[in-house]
Formats: sequence, C-alpha cells, structure tokens
Amino acid sequence: MNLIFIGLGGFAGAVGRYVVDGWVAEQTSASGLPWGTFVVNVSGSLVLGVFTALVVDRAALPAALRGPLLIGFVGAYTTFSTFMLETWRLVEAGSWGLALGNLVGSVGVGLLAVFGGLVIGRAI
Repeated sequence: MNLIFIGLGGFAGAVGRYVVDGWVAEQTSASGLPWGTFVVNVSGSLVLGVFTALVVDRAALPAALRGPLLIGFVGAYTTFSTFMLETWRLVEAGSWGLALGNLVGSVGVGLLAVFGGLVIGRAI
C-alpha cells in the first residue's frame, strides 16, 4: 500500500512540476535562462525543507507520510537531472556565463530555500 501512496505523491509532484515549469517558462521565455527549472528546483528545496522539518524533525505529521511526500511528491517535482542537462546545453551553446549563473544561482538559492523551509517547518 505504501508504494501506491508514493506513486500518488509522485503523480502529484510530476503534474505540479509540469504546471509550474510550463507557466514560468512561458513568462520568461525571452531571457534564455531556464527559469522554469530554476523555480521548480528552488520551490522544491523549500517544500522539502518544510516537509522534512514537519515529518522527520518534529513528527508533526505521521511518519507514514514520509515516503509519499518526500520521495513521491518532492522526488517527482524537483528536476535536478533536467537542471544538469539544461546547464550543459548552455555550455554547449557557448553561454558559459548563463551556465555558471544557472549553477551558482540554483545551488545557492536552493540551499537558502531548504534552510528557509526548515525554519518554517520547525516554527509551525
């Protein structure tokens, strides 16, 4: 039964990723930077921090939600492999500055988002 709930979480995360990435990419298409993936990675980091604080650190949510939320939803929602591929494509296109900005920005802001999520989750 746990696998079904993880699968349902994954379904929701994948759909969420598709919707958020598509909307952000549409709004920012002229910039050249893959902002949709950036926003998904950062918001996923924030959500992962909140869920980790609530499920693991504080036990404010049942432990049974750990798999569906952390593995299923967040695992399907975040896009690290896409982030790496898009960064590599920027390198191949000779856009070294955008590639570096994408790497540094995503990692730096992602770490801040995880920290913020943990702070929020622990404060709830």
